[in-house]
Amino acid sequence: MKLRAETWVPAALDEVFPFFAEAANLQTLTPPWLRFSIRSSAPIQMGAGTRIEYRIRVHGVPMRWESVISAWEPPDRFVDEQRRGPYRRWVHTHRFFDERGGTRLVDEVDLELYVSWIAAPLVTRDLLGIFTYRHHALHGIFSKAAPHEDPAIQILS
Repeated sequence: MKLRAETWVPAALDEVFPFFAEAANLQTLTPPWLRFSIRSSAPIQMGAGTRIEYRIRVHGVPMRWESVISAWEPPDRFVDEQRRGPYRRWVHTHRFFDERGGTRLVDEVDLELYVSWIAAPLVTRDLLGIFTYRHHALHGIFSKAAPHEDPAIQILS
């Protein structure tokens, strides 16, 4: 399963990438219904090889999630990969582009489920909700206004 989401914000790349370089800001971009919390000791120095431990709740079920930053290329790109968590595989590539006087953010997630035939419809719905929330949160942070466009989110099986 692959997900691609795009968001444009009216803020410069040199403002947007540092926001993502601060691991604590992930909580701001995560919907409250996931009850997300970082378990790694602060401060977290982001870079290739950084490991981050989280706790989330998926449909009320508590889960541990551990990811590692497998690529760190400021201010253009970074990749986080799940080492332990709810997916068989989760590779999330974050790309940043200086565009139209602001920044276009592109999220590409390559994921594999443990029981895809049962979980795929539910996971698809959840991911659409999570990345839509993220789109609106980014606009609230960087433009202080509602987004001018709907999020561009595609999920391919």
